[in-house]
Amino acid sequence: MPSESMDAVRVALPDLMQSADALRRKHRGNRVELCAIVNAKSGICSEDCAFCAQSAHHRTGAQVFPLLHEEAILEAATHAKGAGATRFSIVTSGYGIKGRAEVRTIGRAIRRIRDDLGLKPCASLGIVSKEILKELKDAGLVRYHHNLETSPGFFRRICTTHDYEDDLDVVEAAQAAGLETCCGGIFGLGESWADRIELASTLERLDPDGVPINFLTPIPGTKLGDASLLAPIEAVRIISLLRSTLPGKDILVCGGREAVLGDLQSWIFAAGANGIMIGDYLTTVGGPTKEDLKMIYDLGLEPSRNPG
Repeated sequence: MPSESMDAVRVALPDLMQSADALRRKHRGNRVELCAIVNAKSGICSEDCAFCAQSAHHRTGAQVFPLLHEEAILEAATHAKGAGATRFSIVTSGYGIKGRAEVRTIGRAIRRIRDDLGLKPCASLGIVSKEILKELKDAGLVRYHHNLETSPGFFRRICTTHDYEDDLDVVEAAQAAGLETCCGGIFGLGESWADRIELASTLERLDPDGVPINFLTPIPGTKLGDASLLAPIEAVRIISLLRSTLPGKDILVCGGREAVLGDLQSWIFAAGANGIMIGDYLTTVGGPTKEDLKMIYDLGLEPSRNPG
């Protein structure tokens, strides 16, 4: 077990945060990455991920709709740009997109997100083929997002409808296609610290460009609907674990930030994070972007500038 990962468990939190903050400043400076997403296709997912409101195995009342039209995706991207996002991701439910019509629609939207809005297009489309990844890269896709969710050893407690290796394979396929990758997980699923360290070590070997950290927001009707929220201090320690293990990567705090961290949200940067997701998440509501920006400026940090 790497000594840096063990430190994240054993070292006093103020000392751990000081080290993580120094790594953030060294490798990522004082710029804060702002990303946003659109839930572009919702519900009736064949996978049984224990946390997910969109799984067909759960009854949560989550919205169900097919892939949004190109113009609706562009409208969401335009709103995200106005809020200060520099990256914008198209996210779809399901094992993975396959139909030619969906691929063409997403490709056209990616091209316009890049060319018309000047944003960096990202996508999270599930487990897809190398051919689709190459086609979307040719359309202008910059970064492909695909989470591992948890450690290899804990994964079967969370999902039984596909293998952990399938998730690893699609991230590696995206890298082989010349895409940047964004790969992280969800914490608060019932995993141990050993699982968290194993996930961090797996990510270190996989070498993604960005690492999104999500904290479970229990949703009634899912298998984890009765779970408790992580304690804020535990969440802060997890962020420092990821920064300590992956010192040069973008560490972004995404889903569950407001619900879990509450008044301690500003601590995420001192813990090593250099980015956040703004706006709403897939099936849960985010906080006001104006408050996020005020928090960033109050800390003497600066949002990354919109490229367009």
